[in-house]
Amino acid sequence: MKTIGRHSREGGKSSSTAELVNPATLIHSPGKTLGSRLRGNDGMLRNALLICLFFLFTIAASAQNIVYRDSAEETRFRALTEQLRCVMCQNQSLADSTAPIAHDLRLEILRLMREGKSDAQIKQFLVARYTEFVLYDPEVKPMTWLLWFGPGLLILVGGVTIAVIVRKRSREAPGAPPPIDSQEW
Repeated sequence: MKTIGRHSREGGKSSSTAELVNPATLIHSPGKTLGSRLRGNDGMLRNALLICLFFLFTIAASAQNIVYRDSAEETRFRALTEQLRCVMCQNQSLADSTAPIAHDLRLEILRLMREGKSDAQIKQFLVARYTEFVLYDPEVKPMTWLLWFGPGLLILVGGVTIAVIVRKRSREAPGAPPPIDSQEW
């Protein structure tokens, strides 16, 4: 037993006793029930257990498994989510992402599939909401030409530049050796 000093409401000092709790006594305390052991020590252990349970239930609720009607629906769903990019993760497909928005988008895609929408209609819906960023393979149109043809143009310009430099240097004859300075450095 240890005495701890506390201030009372009247402003005076009163002393109360608090029992130091050994974790082993919570499990093996003869004559005490688990409930009475959890209520002791100002309920700290009880509060810690409640917090742990809260987080476990939160995690379990957020990790809802998707139930498919048949294997064809599952195959179509997986193929479609592999073609779409997570809007939060930058370089992960919707199928691979663990972000909360990816989970929501997967549920939205499944809902649209069950409404009878085609893959093209689902993609159009997502592009209308999140722009073409959501597609791994955006359509070839004037707005995406730089994306599609930019790398090839860069390689072409680099190759032409290297060819011009090599030709220029090969045309220059080695000629006479450079003059030797009479002065030493």
